[in-house]
Order: sequence, then structure tokens, then C-alpha cells
Amino acid sequence: MSTSLTLPFTRFNGWSGLTRAAILLPLLPILALLALAMMPHEPIWGHLWRNVLPGQIVTTLGLMTGVGLLCGGLGTLSAWLVTFYRFPLRGLLSWALLLPLAVPTYLMAYAYGDVLDQAGPLYRLWQNFFPATGYPEFRSLPGAIILLSLVLYPYVYLSARTAFIQQSAVLIEAGRSLGLTPWACFRRVGLPMARPAIMVGIALTLMECLNDIGAVEFLGVQTLTMGVYDTWLMRGNLGGATQLALTLLTFMAFLTVLERTQRGKAGYYPRQNRRRSLPRFPAGKARQIGFSIICALPVILGFILPCAFLLADMQAADFATLWAPMRHSLLLATMAGVLCVGLGLILAYGTRLGSVYDAYAARFAALGYGVPGTVLAIGVMLVLAYLADLSAGLIVLGGSAAGLVLAYVIRFLSLSFGTLEAGLGRISPNIDMAARGLGATRNSTLTRILTPLLRAPLLTAFILVFVDVMKELPATLILRPFDFETLATTVYTYASLGQLEEAALPALMIVFVGLIPVIISLRLIARAR
Repeated sequence: MSTSLTLPFTRFNGWSGLTRAAILLPLLPILALLALAMMPHEPIWGHLWRNVLPGQIVTTLGLMTGVGLLCGGLGTLSAWLVTFYRFPLRGLLSWALLLPLAVPTYLMAYAYGDVLDQAGPLYRLWQNFFPATGYPEFRSLPGAIILLSLVLYPYVYLSARTAFIQQSAVLIEAGRSLGLTPWACFRRVGLPMARPAIMVGIALTLMECLNDIGAVEFLGVQTLTMGVYDTWLMRGNLGGATQLALTLLTFMAFLTVLERTQRGKAGYYPRQNRRRSLPRFPAGKARQIGFSIICALPVILGFILPCAFLLADMQAADFATLWAPMRHSLLLATMAGVLCVGLGLILAYGTRLGSVYDAYAARFAALGYGVPGTVLAIGVMLVLAYLADLSAGLIVLGGSAAGLVLAYVIRFLSLSFGTLEAGLGRISPNIDMAARGLGATRNSTLTRILTPLLRAPLLTAFILVFVDVMKELPATLILRPFDFETLATTVYTYASLGQLEEAALPALMIVFVGLIPVIISLRLIARAR
């Protein structure tokens, strides 16, 4: 009898069929984009290439480069400092550095808008002290890089912090005993071991950067994402928007391949003493104060000040006008969360039961998170319009809440799938085999044995999807029904009209909901070692 722990029922079955059929979720919108791009109603690719694409590509590359470098440096450095040094407020800052993750990028831009514009108080202060020096332009590419980085660096910080916490204390101590300085330990030991995790964090940062539409529009930065939105909704040219969307999708595919290539097959598996306390490097009083300032600035600029600006702008709230957007947001987030968790559980369990091909199919089906919201919205709209034509108008999902939920499920499926796959990976296959030996079917094994063991991952997956749907803006702007507002679109509408006082309360509500995944991340970090 074989003693292998590999699950014995790996042939094609119903679960394999479900897993492989799920690949159609992200594939259909992309195929619809390809079909329309190759046969547009108005062949304007030449015009786009001559007059639109060069500038937008250069701007997008500049934005990605700046945000990637700034987030990578800030997130990695702060993670190393709070992990291996002692300095004032280190314990507080170690979790506070995650707080900017609760602030959507468009809220950051809106919050700083009144203060940094030439009509704001900072401009008057600048003129008093530096009258002969030109005032830095807030609505510019450098301004967008700084503001987006202040929100997105926690992706890198979270990945790097987890990697540093899980590193072997023996290797760090061995480096110190061989005469390496703390900086040399970081450069030659800590950084190479954490590089895969850091690259994952930077890739997520750049994906969010490409997906942004509210902040870059407010700051007047013409990226490819703004080009897709403007070409379709402002100029009424869906074919041109589709061609731009595929260009943006090419950027995302290149980014994904680059991250995988950089990661390679590197793996680091410390064999012993992983749970020993990590060493703390000595630092003088001046350095300790400097480390405190370095780690405190991102928290102050990325969370405390934006929330303070929103609170200062907030007027007496008219909850009656916010009740409908809040109800819509909660309903959409709940529906998308439940569907993503259900489908993610099917994919994760199908992967556990199936072959390596099922695993690849499941991972492909979960790639929707890498597709920008504007690109996904156009693809979903095309698929829904085609289904309406096939059914002679009997199935109308485009411009409906159902179409929005479908787009959310495609986009955020990877969050639930990844969480549940990791949760199942911590459950021994022996449990499945024991259940099968006692006569349990695959379905009863999942519902009666594995699902109760997955309570925490199921709740985590639901909350992560719920919060991301509450904050999502690009796909919601494009696919929402007429006169249908969510909290995110309400903030966007008020801010685009310059009514930041009315936008403050719904913005703070989004920030409050966004704190939930931050709390979950803190608990995960606490359990990491």
C-alpha cells in the first residue's frame, strides 16, 4: 500500500469540471475585448498611436516607476527598522504603518486638495516665507507619485515585515559574528531572503497604481487608465477605449511576468531555530530618534493628516442623502463577498482534489485582480450585451446591480481563492483520506469536515472582499445603473464638483470600513512567528 500523502482521487471528476469551467470568468471579458478591438466600429488606432498613446504610456511608466521605487524603499526600510531595532514608539509604529492601507487613493488626493492647492493655506504660508520661489505644483506627476505612494507602501511593508519576522535568527547572528555591520546584514542577508516577498508587494502596489482613476483624474495626470475612461465615456468611442484597454492589459501582463521572473525558483527554508527571538541591533540616541521620525512620517502623512483634513471639512451630516449609497454599498459588498467565498472555496477544494492542470486553471481564474477595473468593466459590459442579444433582450444584466456584482466577483476572486487555498494547505490530506475511508463523499467531506476547520479563513476572505468592494471605484463608475450611487461614487461625484465638505462624511465611512483588513493583517503578523 502506498504511503504517499498525495490525495488518491486525482482523476477528472465533477470538481475538476467546476475548476476548469471557472477559467471562463476572467477569460470571457478578455476575449470580448480582443474581438471588439480587432473589429472596431471606428478604426482610430492610428490616431491613438500618433496623438494619445505616446504621452499616456510615458506618463504611466513614469508613475509606475516613481511609485514602485518610493513604495519599495519606504516599505522595506520601515519593515527592517521596526523588526530589528529598538527605538521610541517602535511597538506603536509597527502596526500604525499599516493604517494608510485603509485610505483609498482617491480620498488621499481629495483630502490634500484643499490644503495644497493655490487657494489653500499652505500656498499663503509659502508666499510669506519664499515669495521669490515658485510654488510646487500639486496637480502633477510628482504629486501623484508622492500621494499614491503614501497610500500604497503598506503592501510592500506588510510583505517585507512578514518575511523579516519569519527569517532565521541563526543566519542574522552568524552574519554579525562574522563581522557584518547592521547595514551589511540588511544588504547581504535580510534583503536577499526577503526579495520574493518584497517583489510581490511591489507588484500589488503597481497593480493598484494602474487601476487608479479617481486620484489621477483629480491630479490631472493622463495615464492609460484615464485614457480608457475618457475615450469611452467622454468621447463616446468604445472601439478606441477597447484598444487602449488592451494596451493597459499588456502593461499588467508584463508586470505579472516580470514579478514571476524576478522571483524565479528562489526559496529559503531555515531548518532550525526559526522561532528564536530575532536579534536587535544597537543604535545610538540620535539614530533612534531618526528611526522614529522615518517610521512616523508615513503614518502622519498617509493617515493622520488626511483623516484630520476630512474631519475639518465635514459639515453637519445629512444622513438621509447617504442612506441609499450606504445601503447600495453594503448590499453589493455582501453579495460579492458571499459569491467570492463560495466560488473561491470551490476552486480551492477542486485544486486540492484535482491534478496540476486544475491548479493552473484555478490560478488563471483568479487572475482578475490583476485586470484594471476600467478594462474589466468594458469586457464585462460587452459580454452582458452579447448575452442580451442572444436571449432577444430577455437577459439584461448590463447597467444593473447584477452586472456590477459579476465584475466584483471576477476582480476580487483571487483574494478569497488565495486565502482559502492557504487555509486548506494547513489541513493535512490525511483528514480527507480518513473521511473517504469512512465512506464520506467529496461533498460531505467538504461541508461536514473541512468547512468547519476553515471558519477563520472563510471569514477573512469574506471581509477582505467586502472591504475592497466598498472602496472600488473604476468598475463601479462604468457599470453602475442609472441614478445608482455607492459611497465611493458619492465621494467621487462630490469631489469632482469641488464639494469636498459634502464628500467628507462618506469618505470617513469608507476609511472606517477599510480599517477592518488592517486589523486582520495585524493579527496575521502577530501569529507569523
